[in-house]
Amino acid sequence: MPMMKGPRFWVAAMVIAGVAMSSACRSSSQPSGTPPANVWATVDGRTITRDDVEKLYRSTTQPNAAPLSDDEMLATKLSVLDDLISQDILLAKARTLGVAATDSEIEAAIAEQKRGMSDEDFQKQLGSRSLTVDDFRNGLRREMSVQKVLDREVTAKAVITDDQIAAFYNQNKAQFNLPEAQYRIAQIVVTPARDPQLRNRSGNDAGSVDEATRKFDMLLERLRAGADFAALAMDYSEDPQSVAQGGDIGFVSRSQLNDAPAALRDVVLKTAPGSVSTVAGGGSLTIIKVLAHEPAGQRELGTPAVRDGVRDLLQQRKAQLLRVAYITAVRDEATILNHLAQMVRDANGVPPALATAPAGPAPAAASGK
Repeated sequence: MPMMKGPRFWVAAMVIAGVAMSSACRSSSQPSGTPPANVWATVDGRTITRDDVEKLYRSTTQPNAAPLSDDEMLATKLSVLDDLISQDILLAKARTLGVAATDSEIEAAIAEQKRGMSDEDFQKQLGSRSLTVDDFRNGLRREMSVQKVLDREVTAKAVITDDQIAAFYNQNKAQFNLPEAQYRIAQIVVTPARDPQLRNRSGNDAGSVDEATRKFDMLLERLRAGADFAALAMDYSEDPQSVAQGGDIGFVSRSQLNDAPAALRDVVLKTAPGSVSTVAGGGSLTIIKVLAHEPAGQRELGTPAVRDGVRDLLQQRKAQLLRVAYITAVRDEATILNHLAQMVRDANGVPPALATAPAGPAPAAASGK
């Protein structure tokens, strides 16, 4: 049961690339001849600029991370540009289908991401990547619009039948026979050592024993007041391996618990499903929630958890297949000119001028509007 830490500031996850955010790609007529130097791609006549790529690149790069070589940096930017091309095509689909994210949806999403953070801290986090609040807002608008397209054109069509569920269960029946009891556990970890690569949504990171104790007490108080455990974990936990899943580390077998520290093992075994307990050890303070307890034995298909689990797994597989097919198809229908890839190929490597990102706006330029 990992209790390490190394969180970083959470930014909007772009549905094509994984974790990413970008500013809006500019739209214009297809340029004739050689495009301007700042135009790195055109998609059906719409331009994607160097600045669009640099903002997305900065949003996914740790401010204190070890510098990349020129080759590594350009390879990353080429990948970012390819993601932006797919996103631009899906944004056009969103406009055609009339499912683009609304202003009210965007503001609600921003409020959710800022939960637990002051405006000043939020802008500081953006400023560390030379991004503004407007950049963040534009990135969310694009991300949410694209997700709406995929929900309509992909997820809604990933339908799984009862026969498919039964077939999978019968072919994999042994997987549903638990040789020993299992415990599904979630955790919120607080440590007294600050980590520069913070990954929780609020950026909150205790830097001393006193700070860790105060933070731990605050979290317990909020849980007693009815706060959602998963949301608090995503906002405040300092465990990099579980923070993105709301602290959920999945099922742990009884034998794995026996190998865990005695204090942790005893807390889990004595905590009823749905209840919360605390444990201290190894310099960390941890809030443990037992989400479920599965006794040993065969799980039948009629058990709701088994049927729902199989359905979810099959839907995820089908949705992933349909997503790849859909994005490939819509890309094939578009006219794409990747000018950056052409420049790199023609230069037989990395043109030095492209390897270094231009200076972005100073943190003070961040706008709350």
